[in-house]
Amino acid sequence: MNLAETYLPAFWGILIVILTVLVQWVVASGAKARAPGAIPGKIDESLSHSSFVFRAHRTFMNSLENIHLLLGTAFLAIFIGASAYWTGIFVWLFAAARIAHMILYYRIPTETNPSPRTWFFMLGFVANVCLLTLCVITLI
Repeated sequence: MNLAETYLPAFWGILIVILTVLVQWVVASGAKARAPGAIPGKIDESLSHSSFVFRAHRTFMNSLENIHLLLGTAFLAIFIGASAYWTGIFVWLFAAARIAHMILYYRIPTETNPSPRTWFFMLGFVANVCLLTLCVITLI
């Protein structure tokens, strides 16, 4: 079995993560472009969670802030030969958590902390930490 076959579930999960960020980019760009008085490249600083433009932008930015660690850790796990089963589980857990985070961020305009989206942010964080721990265990 080759690398692509061995880690196929992880690769599909990575693809879902990348597609999720792409969807967020389109939603954030579209929402901002439709906003009255929109200026390219600038988000109105007076906006807050009550604004969908703000929430869409923050969802996209939050994913950009998190995807680097996931991609780096996932590919490290693959390159060092970490368990394909657990690599796939952790990547898919992260993907599902990011999708749930996105949906909740779009739908719930709250400034309460923790909010329902916080739990899914943390689930994605824990999935990343578990994947990184898998890498460390594999290297030891």
